[in-house]
Amino acid sequence: MYVCICKGVSDRRIRQVVEEGARSWREVQDETGCGTQCGKCACVGKSLTREAVKEELLLSGAELAYAV
Repeated sequence: MYVCICKGVSDRRIRQVVEEGARSWREVQDETGCGTQCGKCACVGKSLTREAVKEELLLSGAELAYAV
């Protein structure tokens, strides 16, 4: 779904940016432009970023686990 109509940013794009290494809303904004024009999408963008970062951190933590 489109999160930011002004800049044409979708939820998939936000998740992709997080997968590529963004770890904050500011980094997502810098990469996508989401929330930088009218700002109506900022709340949804922040929420999606927060969820995506949590998922990435859980995945990266799972990769570090090993059997002893």
